[in-house]
Formats: sequence, structure tokens, C-alpha cells
Amino acid sequence: MKITEIKVIIASPGRNFVTVKIMTDEGLYGIGDATVNGRELAVAAYLTEHVCPILIGRDPQMIEDIWQYLYKGAYWRRGPITMAAISGIDIALWDIKAKAANMPLYQLLGGASRDKMLIYQHAGGLTIEETVEGVIALREKGLEAIRAQVSIPGLPPIYGTGPNVDQLTAGMVQARPVEEVWATHKYLPLIPKLFERLRDAVGWDLHLLHDTHHRLTPIEAARLGRDLEPYRLFWLEDPVPAELQEGFRLIRQHTTTPIALGEVFNTIWDCEKLISEQLIDYIRVTSVHAGGVTGLRRILDFASIYHVKSACHGPMDISPVAMGANVHVDRWVPNFGIQEFSGYLEATHEMFPHSWYQQGGYLYSGEAIGHGVDIDEKIAAKHPYVQAYLPVARGTDGTMGSW
Repeated sequence: MKITEIKVIIASPGRNFVTVKIMTDEGLYGIGDATVNGRELAVAAYLTEHVCPILIGRDPQMIEDIWQYLYKGAYWRRGPITMAAISGIDIALWDIKAKAANMPLYQLLGGASRDKMLIYQHAGGLTIEETVEGVIALREKGLEAIRAQVSIPGLPPIYGTGPNVDQLTAGMVQARPVEEVWATHKYLPLIPKLFERLRDAVGWDLHLLHDTHHRLTPIEAARLGRDLEPYRLFWLEDPVPAELQEGFRLIRQHTTTPIALGEVFNTIWDCEKLISEQLIDYIRVTSVHAGGVTGLRRILDFASIYHVKSACHGPMDISPVAMGANVHVDRWVPNFGIQEFSGYLEATHEMFPHSWYQQGGYLYSGEAIGHGVDIDEKIAAKHPYVQAYLPVARGTDGTMGSW
């Protein structure tokens, strides 16, 4: 079997996605996701100009060799653009291999460890009461795990807290990033009040999560984690930026609130210390950004040694293709924890027909051959790329912070 053609498809059915389609001389093809939100064209150019031409004529079944060829062969290793490109190719190659084997991807990985995958979704509000209402509404839809966010009083709505927590979709079309305002000293006393009210409203059977989005220092995160201990969070997500990973030792010294991290990680080397020193409880790498199925599987196998569970990133800006890859890995991986699932717009579902599906608080992989996700190129042609960016965050004095 030989690779004969590779297409890079950029389309925006509500969000921008970069999709890889690999064709072979035996009629099989595979679909991969290579999206980096806000830098889509950079990944597409990397693929079109540098990756796709050197893969024509190669055997698509040599997945590990191709992964190493693209990773080691470029000399300039790692980074979100390189790894998203490798991810797109890798996911498509696993799709082809599973189709050639005539089995669902999870079977090719070693078979199922579970029948269904626990998910969490997001609830946010301008006030604590609005967030409580959102959490209750999701619980009534069958959700068993919910991430809760709330706006800081006196400041404009920020990520995940407006009246519609999918406001990033509604406001993605802009020539420059939206600049949000952040105030840590107002945030820290607010969040324990939110979860005190939530526990009063929903009791203790519901899993509650919270995302700090890399905005705190280690000692601030430690203080917040300790303040949240009475409310038994499922996790505190992204408490600090992960460039200085020693900071997580300080957090561990002060709180038993579980920590989740890793959605911006690209390789196993980004998270080796955090996992091997057991400084986190959930690793949030995702197939589209961490080297595809090959990279994701390597990280999660390593994490299992250290009692760290999987928690693949699953926002609206990874396509249903990456979600399909995640769900098949989720179904196989022994140390599964939870899968983020923000949902998709109807236009996105139409462009990417898929066999995975949601039922209540769980995702199911389906039994389609491969990873079970395709792309309708005719529909994709109706949704051209639209320039869009994620927001940025500044303090009330104008200082640039982490978003």
C-alpha cells in the first residue's frame, strides 16, 4: 500500500478546522485533525509545503516510522505547529490501518477497557446564581460531571462565564484578539463561595470541576486549592502556567485538591516531570496537539505507572475527527479518567459525519471501522476560513497575563 495524495482542507463551520485526508493506491483513505486555534494557516502551510510532499509514495502502515521521520527528521522538534501537523498525519494513518484491519480503532489498540466514557461539560454565569442554574440544567440533561465558572463582580464577562458559555463561538470572528480583564485578588475569595453555593444546591453526588486557565502563581493556586477542599472538587484545572513545573511541588505541599493539566502540551517530554513526580492527578493532552494517537497513547501509558489518569482536552476547537480519535483511545486506555466534551454546532456535525455519540453524561465510540469520522468536502467548501483568534487577558492595570 502506498500514499498517493494528501489533502489539507481548511474550513470554518462555526470554528476553523484544519483537516488532513490521506489517500492510498488501494482505495483506502484516512482523516486527521491538525487544528491549532488562531494559528490554523501556519499548520496548513507546514503540512502543504513541508510534510505532505515527502510522504507521497510511502507505506501508510508504517505509522511509528513515519511519526519518527516527521519528528526527528525535521531537526526542529516539538512545538504546537510541528506537533499538530504530525498529529493530523498520525490520526489519518491510524484511521487507514484500522480500516485495512476491518475493525474499529479501539480494537486495533488492544480492545475495550470500558463500554462508555464519562464526560464533563461547562456551566458559567455572570453571577453565582446564574452558574448554579446552569449546573442544575446540565444535571437535568444527565450530566454527572460539570465544570463551573463565574464572572468576577465589577469586571466584564471573561472566558466561560457569560450568559452563553459558548461565547467564544459567537465572537470568534475578529481581526484582533479580544482583550479580557482579570483581577486575581477578586477572583480568589469568589470561587470558594461559588462551590459552597453549588454543594448546597446540588449535593455531593455530582462531580464539580473548575478551570483557573493558568492565571495564578503557585502560592495563589495552593491557597485556592486549600480553600476548595471542603467542596471536594473533581479537579482544579490549569492552576498555573506549566513552564516552571517546580511550582507544582509547592501546590502539592499545601492542598489535596486534585490537579489537572496539559491541554497545551505537545509531547511526552512536556509532562514527564509532572507525571513522574506525581504532581498532577489528570493529564489533559489531546490527540490533535500531542502527536496523534501515537503520541497520546505513549503519554497515557507512561502516566498509568504513576496513578495519573487521562482527561483529554475536548473544546469546540478540536474537530470531531480528533474527538473520534480521543474517544477510541479513551475506550482502550486502562487509566481513563474523564473526557471533556463541549459539544459542536450543527454545521460542524454536518461537515464531519461520525459514529461516536453522546448519551446523557457519556460518550460512546460506536462500532464503525476506523475512528468512525469522515469529512464532507462539498459542505466544507461552503464554509471558507474566517480569521479568528482566542482572547488575551490583562490585569486591571493593563499588564499582560495568561489567558
